[in-house]
Amino acid sequence: MKPHPNERIKIAPGFWAGLEQLGIDAHDVARQAQLPLKKITNITVNTDEYFAIWQAYSDLIGDTAEGIIKLATVFETAHYPPSVLATYHARDYRDALHRMARYKQMCPPESLRITEEKEHCTIELEWKNTSQSGPPVLVGITLVFLLELGRRGTGQPLNAKQVEFSHAMGDLKTLEEYFGCNIRIGAPSNRLILHQRDVDRPFITYNEELLEILTPVLDRSLDEQQRSPSMTDAVVWILKRSLTRGRPDIHIVAKELGVSHRTLQRRLTEENTSFKQLLTLARHEQAREYLSDPSLDIKEVAFLVGYEDQNSFYRAFRGWEGETPSNWRLKQEVWHSRLVTN
Repeated sequence: MKPHPNERIKIAPGFWAGLEQLGIDAHDVARQAQLPLKKITNITVNTDEYFAIWQAYSDLIGDTAEGIIKLATVFETAHYPPSVLATYHARDYRDALHRMARYKQMCPPESLRITEEKEHCTIELEWKNTSQSGPPVLVGITLVFLLELGRRGTGQPLNAKQVEFSHAMGDLKTLEEYFGCNIRIGAPSNRLILHQRDVDRPFITYNEELLEILTPVLDRSLDEQQRSPSMTDAVVWILKRSLTRGRPDIHIVAKELGVSHRTLQRRLTEENTSFKQLLTLARHEQAREYLSDPSLDIKEVAFLVGYEDQNSFYRAFRGWEGETPSNWRLKQEVWHSRLVTN
């Protein structure tokens, strides 16, 4: 799978707040997903890691259907990120759905395709930049949330007309009770089909002033995110998310980019850099970011930036900053404390 400029997925803080309300600790999710806790809670993840987090939640909760309904209904509106908040305060359900489809582009790998006919509106879930489908729990959460959005926005107990899933989803009775309709399993795609009359319903949560603030900002962010990144940006992104697996190899990075290693070297030369320089840059930037977190000890930071032993990390960091990681961290803490007191 080729990396995509948008393949920088930040797990919303509301997700972790929702899990906490369900009695699931982020440490357990990280352990189940076999990922560093600090990476999944504070740093962007790639598609494989994103899917692993959702699968870990599903494994911990037990039944897929139960996990879908519990998380979707416990998620508080106050925890919505700006892109979702804009849909919640839309003019009507149709406006909310189309805003959701547009701003989903900022949160890969999910994509929504909306089709309206005379009596119904179909929202189909698709996957961008990946040949694999997301875990069933993620599929279910996405479709359940779309109906939950309509219910909260309109203030009405809306039911779906029909729901289709391509894979087994656990206890179907639980899902059918939530959606208020029959559910088809083994369908060609994952789809939520709504009654057209419901799509026309106005939102009691409509907030024109808030939308006038949020919409330009979100549209600008989407436009910037969709611009093609330089080869340098793409390589640094891959390197940063690969550091915990050891020293990344140019052949592996080139394969992820869908080019030969010679082509990659040539492109980097054209951008006045090299693979070795970018590896150093990625390690340096990640080291500074991790060291800014006082909860991480230096040995853990060394591992997260791809060093097998702490001494090698110390030598590298001295070369970057002219001082030890401990002294650099102490100076940062002093500087931040002065900012707070002034």
